[in-house]
Amino acid sequence: MSPTPFVAPTIPCALPGLIAVTGAAGFIGSRVLEVWAQRVPSMDQLLAVDHPLVDAKRDNLTVAPGVPFLEHTTFIDRLERGELDPQLIIHLGACSSTTETSWDYLADNNLRYSQRLWNWCAQHKRQLIYASSAATYGDGSAGFDDEAPIQRLQPLNLYGKSKHDFDLWVEAQIAAGKTAPQQSVGLKFFNVFGPGESHKGRMASMVFHGWHQIQERGTVRLFQSHRPEYGDGGQLRDFISVSDVVSVIGALAERPQLSGLFNLGTGRAESFRTLIEAVFYAMGREPQIEYIPMPSDLRGKYQYFTEATMAKLARVGLNYSPTNIEEAVGQYVAWLRNSVARKAGNL
Repeated sequence: MSPTPFVAPTIPCALPGLIAVTGAAGFIGSRVLEVWAQRVPSMDQLLAVDHPLVDAKRDNLTVAPGVPFLEHTTFIDRLERGELDPQLIIHLGACSSTTETSWDYLADNNLRYSQRLWNWCAQHKRQLIYASSAATYGDGSAGFDDEAPIQRLQPLNLYGKSKHDFDLWVEAQIAAGKTAPQQSVGLKFFNVFGPGESHKGRMASMVFHGWHQIQERGTVRLFQSHRPEYGDGGQLRDFISVSDVVSVIGALAERPQLSGLFNLGTGRAESFRTLIEAVFYAMGREPQIEYIPMPSDLRGKYQYFTEATMAKLARVGLNYSPTNIEEAVGQYVAWLRNSVARKAGNL
């Protein structure tokens, strides 16, 4: 049985024509699909696209029963053959592992596939909203300003490089005067958390891992700091609820005249310690935190601080109010609790 629906604060209006969501069985994609499915007149107006389904992600598609599904290579092939004509492509499909070491795999999935979608939308004057990442900012020494030149950014890992290379490629197409999509929006997601991420394993949010650790042993493990200016658990990130992400995507889809590369965070950095304390309080418990050494494969590639500047998005009319950390964590903890209860047959 599927868990209680997680409804974003703002449901997008229905658009004419087909809406395709890539990465639809993934974390953010499944939440986008869930919300749009509440508004379209027919499930045939939506198309879920992803890699061949694995058991860990299969449940994510139950949030929108009846929506047709296509494997990602079939989708792009049919698109380029003229057999499909979506008005809007929300492109969230990618390899999101920050520890992936195969550049060929990342280039195929995160760069070349995205280029094909962008070129198709340009040729047919369709809307494209795609996922970039805050990982493109690297260690943060160049800031987190989405209005600064992106050429100076140096991602810390190959995942960040794959996203950055696509951002650079899009900018080069536009600078060269190439035909562009009706709408081309890249969103640099910061640290997103919420329902639908259980399949991500190590890459799932600390809210997800913290909740499970508390359930299992009553304590949470956070990384020690390996930089003197940060205390243990004091590493800072811009944590944003997936419901806020879905709301902004919906608002942008309703404004096809808007294009650009935008940050999508809250604009306020919080420590991992603060985040986990919110999880404990949402569960009605006093915080019990242990600090462990950071794995060696992460130490040189770990962001100690991220914080989105949000002025650019506000200037185009999307000055949204993000859900505060305590409320967002509380909503997610309630969803996790209900999900477990439903699977146990107690709801």
